[in-house]
Amino acid sequence: MAFRRFATGWFWVLLASCLQGQDPRFSQFYASPWNLNPAMTGAFEGQWRAVANYRDQWSSILSPVPFRTYSAAADVRFGVGPYDHFALGLGALHDEAGTARFSQNKVHLGGAFLKQISGGPRRATHVLSAGAQLGFGQNSADWGRVWFSRQFDPLQEAPDFNAPNGEPNAQGNSSPYLDFNAGLLWYAVSRRRDGFWTLGIAWHHLNRPNVALLADNPSERLYLRWTLHAGGLLPFTEQMGLMPGLLLMSQGPAREFNAGAALRYSNNDRNELALRAGAWARVVNRLNQGMHADAIVAVVMLELERWMLGLSYDITTSSLARVNNSRGAFELSLTYYHPAVRRSRVVCPRF
Repeated sequence: MAFRRFATGWFWVLLASCLQGQDPRFSQFYASPWNLNPAMTGAFEGQWRAVANYRDQWSSILSPVPFRTYSAAADVRFGVGPYDHFALGLGALHDEAGTARFSQNKVHLGGAFLKQISGGPRRATHVLSAGAQLGFGQNSADWGRVWFSRQFDPLQEAPDFNAPNGEPNAQGNSSPYLDFNAGLLWYAVSRRRDGFWTLGIAWHHLNRPNVALLADNPSERLYLRWTLHAGGLLPFTEQMGLMPGLLLMSQGPAREFNAGAALRYSNNDRNELALRAGAWARVVNRLNQGMHADAIVAVVMLELERWMLGLSYDITTSSLARVNNSRGAFELSLTYYHPAVRRSRVVCPRF
């Protein structure tokens, strides 16, 4: 047991140095617009919006310290003339991993300008949005939760956490760093408002901030992450429609591709009630070994007037499935849309 804890501690110390260059992710990326693309700030119908996301990953093999990610954001729209809008938002993210509680904390203030480029009573509405986020971040680890060989007491055959670890390069936190993100978004809503299409691209960490955690490594630059995403709603009938979507991300040596679709049923009433059910496939790379299937994500979402609730579960399909019995990650999303005082002339999709 002592050796296992020692090995586990070192595993998380070494993993922390690798995780610094990567961002946490959400399988319900479309339900986390703040983390997906700064240009999605204000891309909704209503006066303001609040979004919360929670992810619990690999608890089947890492309990009681799995990977956990929390995110919360709110944004508000302001009219600029009869058709255009300006939006402001504030968002925060906390991610923690493993025994050492390696954590990433970020807070951003963002804004976007939404310009209607075409539209009319008998034509589809097309909108182009440009957005940016500026904020601060800090990474940390709880070194008191792990132990090193100098702390092992052979008489007790157990680690002594009160003994000095003798690691001069271990420190608790990285220095606070400045972080800058930007993105572009195009979306179109059909003239009947029963279908929409979106296409966006985003760049995160454009300034490549220093996130060094170890004292003997004074410079550890966070990789630039770029994201390409697309989706839409293709109506079959007044009640049924298909919502396809895809996501492509690249950050340093890491690549990820998500593609899938959900069926959406709506009662098509003034007090709209809608249900979505679908699945996404995620493919990732393994360093220089090419792309491999990582997980199948099963998703259900409920839309009830101003609220949208999403539940998803990652079914592991990689070689890790032999260890975790295909039990990957559970995810929850909750979105609230506050209606505007007046109905906007510019319509927005509900992603």
